[in-house]
Amino acid sequence: MANAVNSGSQVGYCGNVHPAVTVDQLIANVHRHTVAVKALLNTDRAMPFGIWVSASALRELQSLKHIERLAKELNDAGLIPFTVNGFPFGDFHQSVVKQSVYLPDWTDRSRLDYTLDLANLHHRLLPPDSVSTISTLPLGWPRQRNDPQGTTSVEFMQRCAENLTTCAIELKRRFEQTGRKHLVCIEPEPGCILDCCGDVVDFFDRYFSARDADTVRNHIGICHDICHSAVMFESQSEAIAAYTQAEIQVGKIQVSSAVEVNFFDVERSEIEEALRKLRALNEPKYLHQTSIEHEDGSRDFYTDLSDALASNPGEGIWRVHFHVPIFLEQETTQSCISQCLDAIKANNLEVYHFEIETYAWPVLPDGIFTGSLNEGIAKEIRWFEKLTAGK
Repeated sequence: MANAVNSGSQVGYCGNVHPAVTVDQLIANVHRHTVAVKALLNTDRAMPFGIWVSASALRELQSLKHIERLAKELNDAGLIPFTVNGFPFGDFHQSVVKQSVYLPDWTDRSRLDYTLDLANLHHRLLPPDSVSTISTLPLGWPRQRNDPQGTTSVEFMQRCAENLTTCAIELKRRFEQTGRKHLVCIEPEPGCILDCCGDVVDFFDRYFSARDADTVRNHIGICHDICHSAVMFESQSEAIAAYTQAEIQVGKIQVSSAVEVNFFDVERSEIEEALRKLRALNEPKYLHQTSIEHEDGSRDFYTDLSDALASNPGEGIWRVHFHVPIFLEQETTQSCISQCLDAIKANNLEVYHFEIETYAWPVLPDGIFTGSLNEGIAKEIRWFEKLTAGK
């Protein structure tokens, strides 16, 4: 059986960790960080990395002059933007992001246009014959759960499916013209409209028409974020098997790790210290959805870590959507990464791209890692390469 990360797969880190809302900032980050990471890895080969382009930077890149400039900078530096993170539309590094990262949702024409423009840019940046994967949000964030007129209504889901179908049909047309395959990869996330594998499979089954089924499945797939899946207490093997059985492509794996605190294993005298560490993660920029599993197997879900801290005195198993360095083993869901690779291997699944996505480096509490950002990213890549070598 083939290695989970086979010869056709590429591995790199996600550039959404670097603030960039203009082309100048994007190029500056390439030189300040991505080139430096390549040097730390001591490789002469072209290095894959995941590119994130905000809507404002993408507007600049409608100019051929700017596209050619970016392409030259990447080529000269020996960098391949092997995948695109098309989830954050706006400024992913403003002082408060929270639920704004889920806007615009997939009912909005601007989300469709943004995604197709990313595909156009990626086509121009990628080497010939490379497959383009573009991760995207799982439809949106529910404004009011179970509200018949809200974001979980049948009408809302149908409009999302219509826009995604339009996207797939356009990507099919481009494939027939250029030979470039683009796969838009829906990324389930805790608390979102599609927050687990079951939601995704149900969405594909119920809302895409049979007439367009082949086109949709050829150009709309899944970005499986291991941290997100772990926070939902999904079995990695069951999630990967569910996508495989439903014939939904898993084009991209986001290699990531969540915070986990098992209060069943914490001595009573140490509970306050464990809670103190959790409070240190309660920062104001990003949403840190939290699931708590109790002894009877039931679970509570909290939209943000602050809500969990206010409601729970310190019991059960906590999993927090806070992307921590994947080389950290203690108090994390790191083991889920290995479990995911095993599931990919068991299902003989072809995954194009493995993207290490620890975007929370700038908001990590003091003491978790003492090196520089570039050193941390390089250490993550080395750790993952060592792990996959043993698979």
